[in-house]
Amino acid sequence: MKDKDVTNYHAVRWREPIIYELERKGRRGFMVPTVEAEVKARAGDVVSSIPKKMRRKAPPELPQLSEPEVVRHFIHLSQQTFGVDSGINVGVGTCTMKYNPKINEALARSPRITELHPLQDEETVQGILEIMYKLQGWLCEISGMDKFSFQPRGGAHAVFANACIIRAYHNLNGELDDRDEIITTVVSHPCNAAAPAAAGFKIVTLYPNGETGCPDIEAVKAAVSKHTAGMMITDPYDTGIFDSNITEYIKIVHEAGGLVAIDQANANCILGRVKIGDLGADLCHFNLHKSFSTPHGSCGPGGAPIGVKEELAKFLPVPTVEFDGTKYYLDYDKTHSIGKVAEFHGVVPNVVRAYAWIMTMGAQGLKETSEVAVMNNNYLLKKLLEIRGVSLPWGKHHPFRMQDVRLSLEKQKEETGIGIDEVNRRIVDFGVQRCFTSHEPWIIPEPFTPEPSETASKQDLDRFAGIFRQISTEAYTDPETLKKAPHNCAISKVDLTPSSDPKKWAMTWRAYLKKHR
Repeated sequence: MKDKDVTNYHAVRWREPIIYELERKGRRGFMVPTVEAEVKARAGDVVSSIPKKMRRKAPPELPQLSEPEVVRHFIHLSQQTFGVDSGINVGVGTCTMKYNPKINEALARSPRITELHPLQDEETVQGILEIMYKLQGWLCEISGMDKFSFQPRGGAHAVFANACIIRAYHNLNGELDDRDEIITTVVSHPCNAAAPAAAGFKIVTLYPNGETGCPDIEAVKAAVSKHTAGMMITDPYDTGIFDSNITEYIKIVHEAGGLVAIDQANANCILGRVKIGDLGADLCHFNLHKSFSTPHGSCGPGGAPIGVKEELAKFLPVPTVEFDGTKYYLDYDKTHSIGKVAEFHGVVPNVVRAYAWIMTMGAQGLKETSEVAVMNNNYLLKKLLEIRGVSLPWGKHHPFRMQDVRLSLEKQKEETGIGIDEVNRRIVDFGVQRCFTSHEPWIIPEPFTPEPSETASKQDLDRFAGIFRQISTEAYTDPETLKKAPHNCAISKVDLTPSSDPKKWAMTWRAYLKKHR
């Protein structure tokens, strides 16, 4: 008999057209009243006061709809939106989809924050500068680094900024022409290869051995050379394994003259327990939208502060936030800075949210965060391994995992023909976010990566495991149900063909009209 708590779900499905297709010529949401003669006379010709190059040649081509029609359209879309507040997200491994406290939202949306302007005089923004200064101090304490910048907007952006710092360091020392290689691992986030490549480096990728899931120390020794600029890896890895050889890797790279940047995107499981700077790393970054409970979704609003040791602080993006004992100020006077990597000072509302979260948690709370996150992860791991067709790569050496775990459905695929793609199309029928699979390449066959953060309840974990168990049963007894899924979701099976054909891409409505009409 099916568990009603598992199966009793059906999403709203509106099949909503895009707003331009709903247009009805002549309709308006608001009619601007005629200006009184006295006001018009006093104001004069307002349009002429706008520089000519800033004036539109024609009115914007906005869709013509009434206000109720606009409201209804966006309500329909919102009812089809799935997020951390509407369902279970523990399947989205490497993302740390934890709950975002609403009190922090209220603080970030306060007019005292939203009405600030980045070009205001420093004397008028002492409060937000104090928050930024104190938060970077806390991140230094958490990481073992000496200085932070909030400019990068996300993880890959932060890795790119750190790659630029590594480049600037070797350039200042006159060694950049020779040191043009960055070492990474395939079980790190792919941005640890892509970002330094974008910064001009050649990439040397190390693969894990078949037993431990980590590169051999001898492989690292063989990878370093006079061309090594540095190593950029994620630790803990996206597989949920903490590479305990990290101090040895750092020593090897340092002896070769390189720098080491550790991607701390998965730091939620080591908060208050491991300081990567104390292990010898030269640079790192955190994701505020993961470890520090700020909103996380699609393309933003991200925030990924980068941290460096003192000798690299001169290369940080400008400006940095400083304190002279009396007031806070922005320091642009950095001759060796890599310059700006984004406009202004980072995603300030996320800085406020992270500040509020750390203030609430305190030092002991951060340690409890990591403890509960690891406990939740291993509880779910145990329940999932009881399900037919699920296996744990490198399980002999790492039977327990850190913040997430990369499992495999290879056995189920071999026995039923049902792999992770079909499972992901089916799992959304139960009001659960699809499971993250793996970054390319899939070195683990048919992978899926759950990550229950500390905010997932036991009931949520049990329900997620129950859903996975039912889907496994369907795979072995009724595979057609999975092949035809989803059945209860707002969006049916997506045709991915257009995504592989640039001629069909359309980023705006105007571009769509040009290509399809």
